[in-house]
Amino acid sequence: MTYKLIQWTSGRVARETIPAIASDPGLELIGLYAFSPEKVGRDAGELVGFEPLGVPAMNDVAALLALEPDAVVYTALYPDVDELVRILEAGVNVVTTCNFITGWGLDYRADKYGPNARKRLEEAALRGGVSIFGTGINPGYINYLACVASSVCREVELIRVTEAIADIVPYLGDPNILEFGYGKPLDTPGLIERQKAESAVFGDAIELMASLMDITLDEIRFSSDLAPATEVIETPGGKIEPGTIGGIRSRWEGISNGRPVLENCQVWIAGRNVAGTEEWGAANRHGYLVDIAGDPNVSNVFLPTPVGDPKTLTMADHHAFAMRITGMPLINAVRGVCAAAPGIRTYKDLPPIVAGGRVLTGRSD
Repeated sequence: MTYKLIQWTSGRVARETIPAIASDPGLELIGLYAFSPEKVGRDAGELVGFEPLGVPAMNDVAALLALEPDAVVYTALYPDVDELVRILEAGVNVVTTCNFITGWGLDYRADKYGPNARKRLEEAALRGGVSIFGTGINPGYINYLACVASSVCREVELIRVTEAIADIVPYLGDPNILEFGYGKPLDTPGLIERQKAESAVFGDAIELMASLMDITLDEIRFSSDLAPATEVIETPGGKIEPGTIGGIRSRWEGISNGRPVLENCQVWIAGRNVAGTEEWGAANRHGYLVDIAGDPNVSNVFLPTPVGDPKTLTMADHHAFAMRITGMPLINAVRGVCAAAPGIRTYKDLPPIVAGGRVLTGRSD
C-alpha cells in the first residue's frame, strides 16, 4: 500500500521530511500547505532545496483536503488547534512534530490554545475516524526510549531524561530558545513562569512516561536553576553580558506518592564561560542522557552524530541535522499511525517505530 501524504508548512523540518517521503516507495507526497502567499504555486521539492517533485504549494485548505490524503505531516512549530480539528474531522490522520504529545501542555496553555484543546482534538479524531500522533526527539522519542531501557529493571525508583547541550550558543537565534531568558538578569520578574509556559510540552513527555510505566501521578511540576555568564558571549540572538543568564537547568517532574519518580531535564549551557554548572551533573556533557535509579541502575547516552567530517560541517549542516532527527521518527511512524485506532495516540499505542525499508543492504536491485 502507498500512503498519500500532505506536508503542512515548508519550514526547516520540512527540508528533511519531504526528501524522506520522496525516497520511500511506500509514501507519496500529493500536496504541500504553505502559509506564505509568495510560496503558493512553487514546487514543493524546490521550496525545500530538493529536486522538483511536480507538487505545487497551496494555501487552500479545502482544496488540499479534497486530495484525500491518508495523513498530514504537520511540522509547524506550534499547533493551530482549529486547523488540526478541521484536518481530523475531514478523516485525515495527523503525524506532528509540533508542541504536542498527549495534549497536557495544550490544556496548561489554555490562554494560547483555547479551552479544552485536548478534548477538542480527541473528539475531532473520533468523529473523523482517524488518529493524531505527536513525536519528536526530545521531548517525545527519547522519553519513549528511556522507558524501554527500564525493561531490565526489577525495581525502579526514578527515571531521568536529560538533554545536555554544553554549547547552546548556535541555537540562541531561535525565538523559542531565547524565551528561556539567556542574557537576562538572573532575577528577571516572571522568568520562571515564562520558561514553564514555553516548555509546557515537556509536561506532555512526563505524562507519556507515566502512561508507559503505568504510574499514577499526583502532579506534574516545574522548576529551574540559572547560572551567570562570566565573560561576554556572542550569540546569534545577541550578546550575553557577564552576570546575566548563561546557563539553565530546567526540570519537569512527575510526582507520585509525594516524591519524584519521573524527570525530564534540560541542561543548556552557553559554552565554558558560565559559572556554577558543575553540580548540575550534565555540565560539559552532550547528548540525551538516560539515568534510571533502580535494580539495576541504568545509564545510557543517546548521541546521534552527523555523517561526515565534523571539522567541515557548517552551522547550517548542524541545524539540518537537528531537523533530521526531529523529522525522521515522524515519517517512520506514518504506517503505524494510519493503522491505529482513532483518537490521540502515543508511543504506547503504536508498534515500535523503526527505519523500516531504509536499511542499506548493498543489493543492486
